Amino acid sequence: MRDEEPGRAWSPTIVILVINVVVFLLETSGGARAHQLFREYGAVSLEGIKHGYVWQLLTYQFMHGGWMHLILNSVGLFLFGRHMEMMLGQRTFLKLYLLSGIAGGVLQLLLGIISPRFAGPMVGASAGICGLVAAFSLLSPDSTIYISFILPLRAKYVLPLTIIFSLVMILTPSTDGVAHGAHLGGTLFGYAYLRWSMIFDPLFSWFAGLWERMRGPRASRPIIKVRFPKGGSWQGEEPDTAKNIAPIDFITKEVDPILEKISAHGIQSLTDRERKILEAARTRMEKR
Repeated sequence: MRDEEPGRAWSPTIVILVINVVVFLLETSGGARAHQLFREYGAVSLEGIKHGYVWQLLTYQFMHGGWMHLILNSVGLFLFGRHMEMMLGQRTFLKLYLLSGIAGGVLQLLLGIISPRFAGPMVGASAGICGLVAAFSLLSPDSTIYISFILPLRAKYVLPLTIIFSLVMILTPSTDGVAHGAHLGGTLFGYAYLRWSMIFDPLFSWFAGLWERMRGPRASRPIIKVRFPKGGSWQGEEPDTAKNIAPIDFITKEVDPILEKISAHGIQSLTDRERKILEAARTRMEKR
């Protein structure tokens, strides 16, 4: 809604895109030996997991099989990633993206136990992107998504179609080289996380607390408290007094604190009043 403020933290979407490009350049410019090492230790495979290379479930998400693979995934990540950062907040966005990628890798490996054609090695960011698309479809169901940049489709239809298509491709003998199991796993996790985040988040917090206890005591850090200023009462339509507020004051006093709250705690933390304020802001922007 306004230009980025100077000194603002980098977008995690942009950081992931840069890492993907750097990893691809390192993999492809280091010769055959470097390429082999990246594939052996970075790409996720059933054989690698059997050897204890569990980090592959994370590292494979930053690797790609070619320039076209990298470009297509980068476009998808950029388009959906920036939207989901705003909707969920940066921390929740990262959890959703990376855990969707891990879930996709796990499902692909489980299918690899059944059939060797799913066993790997596998690389790519598409499982994480599928998780973002699933979350976007739930949060913004009436938005339009252009399939292959051509076919317009309501977001609420993209989610079931993705699941059905992935299932069909998994059950049908296919040699297209696409990890449809990973796509399905990422999509299902994105859906589950948005539906039952109140279950997942306490679980993640418990594991984080366990990890902190294992690391032992650390130097205490000062507690920073954030207070979100209260605005006027918003019931139904925008009151006449609010309509007379100057646009810059409206953004600064009413909208900015809400955007900060989304960034810190995710869009699910907003109250009905705050959602109405954002809707009023969107209406104002459309009239400009």
